[in-house]
Amino acid sequence: MSDSMATLRRKMNNAGDLHSVVRTMKALAAANIGQYQQAVGALADYYRTVELGLGACFRASAQIADRPEAVYPASNTINAVVFGSDQGLVGQFNEVVAEFAGKTLAELPGTAQVWAVGERVQAHLLDAGLAVQTGFAVPNAVNAIAALVGRIQIETELHQATADGASLYVFHNRQHTATLYQPVCLRLLPLDGLWRHQLARISWPSPNLPEVMCSGDKTLRALIREYLFISLYRACAESLSSENASRLAAMERADTNIEELLEHLHTSFNQLRQNSIDEELFDVISGYEALSK
Repeated sequence: MSDSMATLRRKMNNAGDLHSVVRTMKALAAANIGQYQQAVGALADYYRTVELGLGACFRASAQIADRPEAVYPASNTINAVVFGSDQGLVGQFNEVVAEFAGKTLAELPGTAQVWAVGERVQAHLLDAGLAVQTGFAVPNAVNAIAALVGRIQIETELHQATADGASLYVFHNRQHTATLYQPVCLRLLPLDGLWRHQLARISWPSPNLPEVMCSGDKTLRALIREYLFISLYRACAESLSSENASRLAAMERADTNIEELLEHLHTSFNQLRQNSIDEELFDVISGYEALSK
């Protein structure tokens, strides 16, 4: 009897410790979601500035400004960056984005080369039959995103140089509710003709129109590099926000299960202790009655 009560007490202590860990992880996930969402929001003004610069460069080219048709890749090489996670406890986060990337790339003509951000999503991409060129570690803070994006840009630019006209796609999960997300795909290269036409027609915020100084091609390449940096940075931040949202949902389910388990253990423990007390009382009463006779 005492061994059973000791076992229940040990289970309750372990469940209580696990409950504290789950609550701590919930708090960290909620705090991280706010940080990554703020990082995405902080890019809005800078992205607007880059758009204005690109529009000024495109307006300088009458051919681009007057021709809105889309530009398609001249190469069959497809470069893709897939953002996932390194850590677990995120539900189907990696499976969803890996399956979405596999189906999307399978429908595109050409050979796909994939860069995976996250060890766990890399394993799912390999299972899907995709050739993973390089794997990157997922940044653990907002300040580490820029360094990761810089390394990805170096890797992709080397392959873009060897395959002229290669396309560049980005796959990641985007959060659309507090705990839900969905996979999205963004084509960064080659630059879409309609997108360039729209930027060329964007209105300048002041009556003084800008003028592209020095070499127009050099300025345009610099702005395009900044556009790619912002797009990759935002994709990484949105993926991290979705990862923490998925982890928050998993921790909420674990919190509910642990509370139910604790309630069941407390009920069993109290019932067992009450049975032990009742047996001792019965023994005392039986002994008293025997002595009385």
